[in-house]
Amino acid sequence: MDADFDAFLHPAPRLTIVALLAPADWTEFGFIRDTIGTSDSALSKQLSALAAEEYIEVRKQPASAGRRKLARLTPKGREAFARHAAALERIAVTARTARPAD
Repeated sequence: MDADFDAFLHPAPRLTIVALLAPADWTEFGFIRDTIGTSDSALSKQLSALAAEEYIEVRKQPASAGRRKLARLTPKGREAFARHAAALERIAVTARTARPAD
């Protein structure tokens, strides 16, 4: 297995969230939820797990209709995503160029 492969980050919900956050600064909870097509509770669970690993930062901000929850990648999360994406690319290249044994 590639040393940069991040088993914690690899499950589809987490990887999708981190990929969505990568090009952004602070991103609203509702946007993340709607974009990845998940429930509030499922997203909260994944955000909590990512925050516990210090891959993301979550904050609550007052809004006119209550409180808004925002998330962004930390430097650690950005580095983990970049390394994991590179590992996935190396795995894909190996699969595309591998020759079956005779």
